[in-house]
Amino acid sequence: MLDKSYPYYVANKPYAPNTDLAVTDKYSGEIAARVAMPDDAAVEKAIAAAVAATGPMKAFKPYQRQAVLEHCVRRFGERQDELAYALCVEAGKPIKDAKGEVVRLIETFKIAAEESVRINGETINLEISARSAGYHGYTRRVPIGPVAFITPFNFPLNLVAHKVAPAIAAGCPFVLKPAERTPLGALIIGQILAETDLPEGAFSVLPLEGRAASPLVTDPRLKMLSFTGGLIGWDLRAQAGHKKVTLELGGNAACIVDGDQGAQLDKVVERIVFGAYYQSGQSCISVQRILAHAAIYDELKSRLVTAVKALKSGDPKDSSTFLGPMIDEAAATRLASWVEEARSAGATVLCGGGRKGAMLEATLLENVPHDARVQRQEVFGPVALMQRVENFDEAIRVANDSDFGLQAGVFTNDLRHAMRAWDELEQGGVIVNDIPSFRVDNMPYGGAKSSGLGLEGVRYAIEDMTELRLMVIRDI
Repeated sequence: MLDKSYPYYVANKPYAPNTDLAVTDKYSGEIAARVAMPDDAAVEKAIAAAVAATGPMKAFKPYQRQAVLEHCVRRFGERQDELAYALCVEAGKPIKDAKGEVVRLIETFKIAAEESVRINGETINLEISARSAGYHGYTRRVPIGPVAFITPFNFPLNLVAHKVAPAIAAGCPFVLKPAERTPLGALIIGQILAETDLPEGAFSVLPLEGRAASPLVTDPRLKMLSFTGGLIGWDLRAQAGHKKVTLELGGNAACIVDGDQGAQLDKVVERIVFGAYYQSGQSCISVQRILAHAAIYDELKSRLVTAVKALKSGDPKDSSTFLGPMIDEAAATRLASWVEEARSAGATVLCGGGRKGAMLEATLLENVPHDARVQRQEVFGPVALMQRVENFDEAIRVANDSDFGLQAGVFTNDLRHAMRAWDELEQGGVIVNDIPSFRVDNMPYGGAKSSGLGLEGVRYAIEDMTELRLMVIRDI
């Protein structure tokens, strides 16, 4: 179901001067497809084309932008099996989850199509004193200009969608660098965009490696950089000059289970296991730290161990597989060493911990030292840890004892505790009675502390990709 080779896109057009980038099947390790890689000249051409397309994209009317996005929704639906299979192969994502990500891709573009025709301003009452009598204020949103996007490997469709769809809705030409290990989904999106009547230069898709992408960060002609990935994002922000920068940089999400959850433990366990091990834990809002009240800790631990041991791992193309490979063997080796480091320092491995190639067993730890990397850093893999807390005050304190703050989950029947969590947890989002891994594509999504700055979620991304422009009219 995959093509043997894929072109890159510059100024809406495909180019295939080579097949230099090999994309591997993350489970078998075999080469699944080859992708053309752009050179420096192609990068320059893409940026120049985006600059030249600034005026035409601004003039491209909202109903025309909506038509482009609706075309994408239709075509994604027609090619959803192909998109899901490509995602399963290039990212190692279990096929049932890959199909779910295609649904989210479609939903994200559908939301953007709706938002594209309601990017509104407001009327401001300026007559607040005699000095401003006869003055009237109005605002509108205008496209920020050409933008650069850099996306990660873990959601190669939906995290691309969360940048591309709002850019089209806002009227911004863009240059996209998908992760070089998982470029196929972005290139299929490029194929579909090339079918539309977007102005020439409206988009380029460049599967670049490493430093070859630096012009997307440093070139002053690009007015915004939106980056999703690791903590290197802060370095990119420092290199970006005067352009606007939004960053989504991950976390080590806490999930609090209050002492009143005894009757709901089956549901709590089901959701925590999903949140911790879905996509082999390679999610920025994966459940990493489970903070359980002493009253239910032992029972929760017992049920979690049973549920985690029951997870089926293996070939992601098998519809019964829950746990597939990590993105590569190096990632699995790195995390396995973190688990061993914690165990050597006194942590207890309740289950899992073994590794074979890129496959790391679903792992649950307890008694993890405060300074262990699995506690302090983002594991980005199928590892979670449990910690007993004596009361809700301690749970809040421990959850906040982190350099990250993307989202947190809180299972509680106490409305006062839910409101306290919303008030006191240093997070971009607090999910009550569910896991921190919950996300709907129209909600604001972004973090505090080292987790980043700015927001995704279609309407909020559109606001970041537009500038508020004021007009004042005086009566004469």
